[in-house]
Amino acid sequence: CEVRPGPEFLTRSYLFYANRLFKAYQFYYWDPSCRDPSYSLVIKGKLRLRQASWITRGATEADYHLHKVGIVFHSQKAMREVASWINQTSGEGCSGFLPPGRTWAPGALYELLSTKSERDCTAALGFAMHELSLVRVEQHYQPLLQPQQSGSRLVEELYLGDIHTEWLERLHYRPTGYQRPMQSAVHHVHPCPACGIIYRADEHHPPILPATAQLPMRLSGSWVSTHCELRPAVLFLTRYFIFHGNNHTWEGYYYHYSDPLCKQPTFTIYASGHYTQGIPSSKVRGGTELAFKVTQARVTPMDQVTVMMLNSSEPGSCGLTSSWSAGVEQDITPTNGCLALGIKLPHTEYELFKTEHDTNDRSLLYIGERPTDGSSPDSPSKRPTSYQAPLIQCAGAPEEFSNYVSLKHLGRKDSNGNEALKPLPVALLLFIALLCLRWD
Repeated sequence: CEVRPGPEFLTRSYLFYANRLFKAYQFYYWDPSCRDPSYSLVIKGKLRLRQASWITRGATEADYHLHKVGIVFHSQKAMREVASWINQTSGEGCSGFLPPGRTWAPGALYELLSTKSERDCTAALGFAMHELSLVRVEQHYQPLLQPQQSGSRLVEELYLGDIHTEWLERLHYRPTGYQRPMQSAVHHVHPCPACGIIYRADEHHPPILPATAQLPMRLSGSWVSTHCELRPAVLFLTRYFIFHGNNHTWEGYYYHYSDPLCKQPTFTIYASGHYTQGIPSSKVRGGTELAFKVTQARVTPMDQVTVMMLNSSEPGSCGLTSSWSAGVEQDITPTNGCLALGIKLPHTEYELFKTEHDTNDRSLLYIGERPTDGSSPDSPSKRPTSYQAPLIQCAGAPEEFSNYVSLKHLGRKDSNGNEALKPLPVALLLFIALLCLRWD
């Protein structure tokens, strides 16, 4: 069950055909467990892959064209709410989309967008498919979990462009980062109870995901990234956090890289401070609101480009003037942070956290998504309403994640010892286009 900024709760199921046509389902819900459907969108169009992205390394740029978007309501409440959005915010062509008092008709499909009739009433929903303009397929091998089995199975994941954290920006934002990956219906992570449910769903029968237990927020311990993460504005990094529950202090390591495999380090930031007692979020059900105070920080440049940048920064704005060298850590607390890296000290961030267990009973920690514009959630009004990729608790990390916990590099190798993560070749894209690519 995805959480998008807003918040919006949804699941997705996308099918790509060999003739470049696609059919996509987006199922929206009232709740963060995706058990109470609100409405479903069925989206049809055409996708044309272009070239390797000049901005986001490892991604492929694409053009898409929408032919039709239809909506099916799953309750009178959903129909009334969406109709009011459209009637209030749309132009003349959509003002009478649904007359007031119209009775909900189960299974009825209403046309939001059609190229034939030149009608487009999707803006009121904050709907756009710009996520299709940035595409990446990753392959890796998952070890078989059964004791009597050996070897591994292929896993294919589809990364699509990120959604802007500001509602008004998402209609024209062109992504530079990714959402959490969708799973291939043929080669997906196991176990995956949601995969089959979402695969079999359609706009008239939205997926109802299995009930999950609500976990109390237990931050204590160490948490680490499960893969090389990409943030908007092309920042590749891994994260490692240690939370001390007895005195509410925390430490964090942010390892930055110049490549999508996280093999070429640029600089590392160590930060520490304390955090408040969490309270349940009033905006995002299932989330916990906390405030984090950053009081100390240290920086280690890892390449000559970063060293030159820090040494040429304004005197007194980032550690000792012209004293930086590769691999040597320096405290930036006395200069109240580092202007060149956008770090200010002391600093408070208003955060959203969530913990849950995955299908292998491993503990996951979700931390609020960073603002797309690169700013900081430094006021309660900027508190996130969606999440970044989850961190996994180190104590429960299997062997698969042993190299991740070391935080040296996160490149996975396939069974032949070759790097499995590469810029998207055309042959692979044509092959993937024949598969059903589904959201987990």
